[in-house]
Amino acid sequence: MIEILWLGRGGQGAFTAAKLLGAAYTIGADEKYALAFPSFGPERRGAPVRAFTKLDSKPVVDRSQTEKADYIVILDDTLYSPNLRSLLREGGRIVVNSKSAIDGALTFNAEGIAAEHKLPTVNTVMLGLLVGLSGAVSADNAADAIKGYMPTKIQERNIAALRRAAQEVSE
Repeated sequence: MIEILWLGRGGQGAFTAAKLLGAAYTIGADEKYALAFPSFGPERRGAPVRAFTKLDSKPVVDRSQTEKADYIVILDDTLYSPNLRSLLREGGRIVVNSKSAIDGALTFNAEGIAAEHKLPTVNTVMLGLLVGLSGAVSADNAADAIKGYMPTKIQERNIAALRRAAQEVSE
């Protein structure tokens, strides 16, 4: 099972990214299963949010929070802590939206790509980054998931940002 922990703030779309990844994983496959769910603290914009995506070749029945993740994706670098490394499986990676280098993490200026595509959040940019790094889903399937979950008027901008991020890390 591949497990991803998403960290963001209320309103940044961490749970949306978790759902999109799960949907992309199951597109066109009979033997692929996904589960995405959030864990909220105080329910207000800006409060820390955790979301989880579990991907497997058999039905995902474990609905508990991820204890050891293959990837930790952080949408807001103020949520990074070196203690997060203890939540990684061996060989796991922490991916952070940040303009500054962070020891032990892959940093990526997702806000720059989001701004280029006139997006208010970095969630689909970070999803694209994860797509490019993990290979768990294709960019085409992630784009199809966006088409299935997002309003038509914002689909193309989000798809373009996702593809750009995926391409940047796969080069």
